[in-house]
Amino acid sequence: MKNLCYLVLLATVMVACKESYVETYWEQVNEPVFMSESEFRSSVVVSHQAQKISNYGKICFYEGYLFVSESGKGIHIIDNTDPSNPKNTGFIELLGNADISVRDNMLYADSYIDLVWFDVSNPSEPVLKGRLEAVFPEVLPVIDNGYGYDYESCFPTDGKRQGIIVGWKLGKVKRERVIGYGMEEVMLADKATNSGVNGSMSRFCLYGKYLYTVMNSQMQIFYLSPEKPEKVSENIYIGDVETIFSYKDCLFLGTPTGMSIYSVKDPISPIRCSTIWHVLGCDPVVVEDDLAYVTVHSGNFCGQNNDELFVVDVSDVEKPKQLVSYAMTNPKGLGIENGILFLCDDGLKVFNAKDPYTLVANILTHIKGMDGYDLIPYKQVLMMIADDGLYQYDYSNLDDIKQLSVIPIN
Repeated sequence: MKNLCYLVLLATVMVACKESYVETYWEQVNEPVFMSESEFRSSVVVSHQAQKISNYGKICFYEGYLFVSESGKGIHIIDNTDPSNPKNTGFIELLGNADISVRDNMLYADSYIDLVWFDVSNPSEPVLKGRLEAVFPEVLPVIDNGYGYDYESCFPTDGKRQGIIVGWKLGKVKRERVIGYGMEEVMLADKATNSGVNGSMSRFCLYGKYLYTVMNSQMQIFYLSPEKPEKVSENIYIGDVETIFSYKDCLFLGTPTGMSIYSVKDPISPIRCSTIWHVLGCDPVVVEDDLAYVTVHSGNFCGQNNDELFVVDVSDVEKPKQLVSYAMTNPKGLGIENGILFLCDDGLKVFNAKDPYTLVANILTHIKGMDGYDLIPYKQVLMMIADDGLYQYDYSNLDDIKQLSVIPIN
């Protein structure tokens, strides 16, 4: 009997030893690069010395001027009073900028975690007026590699961050995993790190006297008083949102899993009206005459494997209805004006969109040779930012669309 108990105990120990063990290893991650708050917030420089545009970004047209956001660096000022001869006249050095909007001679821009605004009564000479600090506390710089980031370094549990995160450097963090006998490896939960990739690309939208921003799954609302923006509500959780567009008294949000529509009849209390879930991707939405046009493209972080253009009937915002979808090459930004759809896809495509069911058959022109990113059609002049330049076209004669100019992008 004694020997039997000993054998049972020995077997139990051997099984326990073979069931699992914890292995420690090192994983490569992005570690934050910090700048002191004082240095960061004193780094804004408005220069009359133009800088070459080295990367494409958002564009905003106002009072004959184009403002071009170069992600993370700042805003280029383009005198576009003569679209056939645009002039790069200045630069606003603004760390962490990704998006811009202009209303009543005020330009609003993000600067990582802050909201900054400039007086552009004279667009060629912007004047810094102020900033709201830490209104976007979870915004981080863009990560352009395949690694995650060290969460604890970015968002320490004691809330005492070393400064403003302005970049990344590759480093290593210690991880643990369970190795089991006759089983697959199991990763241990690690609250100090996050394997996701989080960019700084915010989205701005104007409606009446309000600025709406969507980033990090939150919508924020600012009342644009003449003195300064005022945050007028708590953050509203909206899930992952990449684009926002206003039409009538609604906001149209493009997300990785669908297009959502919010009513802003009460501007400080948006109410979700509906979501059309089978529109996938994270590209723009534009609306005209109760028809929403949505592009989705592959090759991004939004899980989309197809390249398509969707047309959705939004005459009833409670019950949007997808009418038709068209296969595209790799569509991105788009714009609509008086039934003419302009689309960044394998260059520039222009369609007569009066009938959504015959849209692709009614292509007016297809200009190749660039990878378009975003565009603005305005009073028969099309302004398009692409990977290699800022292009402008005269479309007063739709049968003969002509290139007016191009400012190269290095």
